[in-house]
Amino acid sequence: MRLKSIKLTNFRGYQGTTIVAVDESMTGIVGRNDFGKSTVLEALAIFFEADGAKADKNDMNCFRLEAGDTHFEIACEFDELPDRLILDENVETTLGDELLLNEGGCLEIVKSFKATTSGKPDKTYIRCQHPSDEALSNLLGTKMADLKVLGRARGVEGDVADQRVASLWRRAIRASAQPLELIETLVDVDKGLSTEGKSVWGKIQDQLPTFALFKADRESSDGDAEAKNPLQQAVKEAQASLQQRITDLEAEIENSVLDVASRTLDKLGEMAPELANELTPRFKDKPKWTFNFTLDGENGIPINKRGSGVRRLILLNFFRAEAEKAVAGSARKVIYAIEEPETSQHPNYQIMLMKALLSLANQENRQILVTTHVPALAGLIPVGGIRYVTKDADGVPAVKMPSESVLKEAAESLGVLPEMGMERAKGVVLVEGKSDVTFLRHTTTVLKEAGHTTADLDDARIVPLQTGGSGNVKHWVTHKLADDLGLPWCVFLDSDIGGDPAQVKSIQKRKAEVEAQGRAFYSTRKREIENYLCPDLIRVEANAVVTYTDTCDAKKIIGNAVGMKPDDVIDRFWPSMSAEMIISSSKFEEDGAERVELVELSEKIIALVK
Repeated sequence: MRLKSIKLTNFRGYQGTTIVAVDESMTGIVGRNDFGKSTVLEALAIFFEADGAKADKNDMNCFRLEAGDTHFEIACEFDELPDRLILDENVETTLGDELLLNEGGCLEIVKSFKATTSGKPDKTYIRCQHPSDEALSNLLGTKMADLKVLGRARGVEGDVADQRVASLWRRAIRASAQPLELIETLVDVDKGLSTEGKSVWGKIQDQLPTFALFKADRESSDGDAEAKNPLQQAVKEAQASLQQRITDLEAEIENSVLDVASRTLDKLGEMAPELANELTPRFKDKPKWTFNFTLDGENGIPINKRGSGVRRLILLNFFRAEAEKAVAGSARKVIYAIEEPETSQHPNYQIMLMKALLSLANQENRQILVTTHVPALAGLIPVGGIRYVTKDADGVPAVKMPSESVLKEAAESLGVLPEMGMERAKGVVLVEGKSDVTFLRHTTTVLKEAGHTTADLDDARIVPLQTGGSGNVKHWVTHKLADDLGLPWCVFLDSDIGGDPAQVKSIQKRKAEVEAQGRAFYSTRKREIENYLCPDLIRVEANAVVTYTDTCDAKKIIGNAVGMKPDDVIDRFWPSMSAEMIISSSKFEEDGAERVELVELSEKIIALVK
């Protein structure tokens, strides 16, 4: 399941109901301090009961309390629902078949808390389109014996292939009542979704995403969740990824035991049929699977007792490791919520963390929510994932979706500025980082000097500007200014072909968005700009022998071979690339003709101002 939205009703500063849509990958909740950004993440922690998070009476909106309201709510809406759900024996059903979806076809779980709460929800509901007929409104909470009575009364006994399976009885009963009149209903998960030891709610909970909240600051205590996280979160993930195998094992054990119990009752029925008919075999409790994991220091000082900078540095590298991990095929999604990733970190580490989160967000089974008010980080968030938190005229928090006016307001409020250097430009090429600037400047200069092109970037007064990527807020601010100044602009990025498929997909999405604006989008034929480096050059200049293909991670291979950071490879070696090397490394054939990619790219970029 994927988290689609959060609904807060009378929760803290949010009066009435506020809906926060969640992006499929990266959601950036931005705004000034004390406007309600962290409230959204903490509401999710309470909803998912992450690390023991609980509501308390101070979470009730004080104005609504004075007005007579007695409850506040945290609701979550999910889509990408499971194709099958086994509620009874081994018979498959779906949440849709069981009429547990809301008007939009999503699973909506509502947790309602008393204003005087001591932590746990007063009620947990599923908001759904459910039958208005009272006889059909609680089929999921109806015992098997009563289902049979109702089914026989409706004459559907012959339509139930296996009369031991409750879901088949429910299906037949609903079919007999068609067309069903459905109304919005709050189904109590305790009363309406549990019977005879078989909790439908428990089966649904097994499908929900796992959630982890990493707060900006918290007390250091022996039980500090941040000390155990993020590695304890890795335990949760591992369990979630194996959930289907765990469920299958539980089912195998259950079926084996129930088979023995059923045969026992059959034999009992031969001797005392009245007693046998009274007995129903069932398991009282599900098995508990509990594992704990953390890091211990050699000096005996617990991780949670170390400085906040150390703890956050571990967090940074956890996310970097997660971003590189292959997680395809995981059964459940994982939601990471990070409050103010800039806390206690050097600006360089802040950027590294945000880039790791962006990479992680591109994986299919990951969702990232992050809050920040730092311009440098807010500028890296994809435009579509921006949620701008501000306050209305009455001082009530309001969450705004991205639009031209909202992005302008958010950028001005946070101080997200375009890259400098546009004052002398006649055209702009938007790139990701400083290595791309080095790459384009040297390429166009050397090719012009060798007579392969007629001009370089300086001749054409085309300025390469770093935006941290395509499709983020900084990119939007920069190209918006270019538009306002009447400057032509284009985008140049690595293709990442052969790398993370999710990243490749993301780049293709950005390409479509840029081209839809009538602008040019150029990407490398090879994986990254580092793949165009000549291995002989590296051998001569660094005495290192490297081998790589067009689609492998050349940046990492070269960095490891010469003992430097991969991100510094281009700045170290590309200025030494001759025109002949550049041409040789970028030749390709198409339709039987030989072409030179970087010559063509240079000409296209220069043509921006012609």
